[in-house]
Amino acid sequence: MSDFVLFERDGDVVTLTLNRPEERNALSTQAQWDEIVACCERVRSDPTVKVVILTGAGSAFSAGGNVKDMRDKKGIAGGTPFEISQGYLGGIQKIPLALHALEVPTIAAVNGPAIGAGCDLACMCDIRIASEKARFAESFVKLGIVPGDGGAWLLQRAIGYQRAAELSFTGDTIDAQAALDIGLVAQVVAHDALMDAARALAARIAVNPAPALRMAKRLLRQAQTARLDETLQLSAALQALAHHTPEHDAAVAAFFAQRK
Repeated sequence: MSDFVLFERDGDVVTLTLNRPEERNALSTQAQWDEIVACCERVRSDPTVKVVILTGAGSAFSAGGNVKDMRDKKGIAGGTPFEISQGYLGGIQKIPLALHALEVPTIAAVNGPAIGAGCDLACMCDIRIASEKARFAESFVKLGIVPGDGGAWLLQRAIGYQRAAELSFTGDTIDAQAALDIGLVAQVVAHDALMDAARALAARIAVNPAPALRMAKRLLRQAQTARLDETLQLSAALQALAHHTPEHDAAVAAFFAQRK
């Protein structure tokens, strides 16, 4: 590990912090991409984790890709067209797959600019909370390229096709309030209160039974692309399992104890 990602645990909640503030947490190298994937796998293999918070150290959430590498035709931009394509498939594209595969809820605490791949990284999380200093840009078109990390799939699911098309075709940067207005983020908070807000939301989630959280997320994810009848079938199957978990029995008992 290169310590690009700080892995911290507090009870049921894991916080992943991109830790290259001097580079504005740019997603530049295979080692960095692999480390994010490894952290996701560590979470995925631990059934006691209930929530993940993703944030950035320093002034930026993530500045996205390395423009110098694009200029110099090296790194992810180096090689033949076939080599570049394979580099994306085996490199940065592993991140959206890894985050999407997490069964637990994920929260992006966007502490500053989230540009290009950084914007897409925030969209890979289930919920986004923004500092008042946050900025967002689906800026690939400004550099004559396209979102190579899944942004075309992610952004429109976060804000709808029309808004995603506007941001993708213009490459415009929007501030935190504009992001709130179009539904890209769920909350905007004072910069110094960002992590407290993210942890408070995580605590509200983590108080609930772990199996129900994981099954609820699975249903939400599946429902994005499935027919209603398919989602109803999966809902029935998961509900049958949920009714037989000890966490369900404990929650029902607690409900009646509170009523008494």
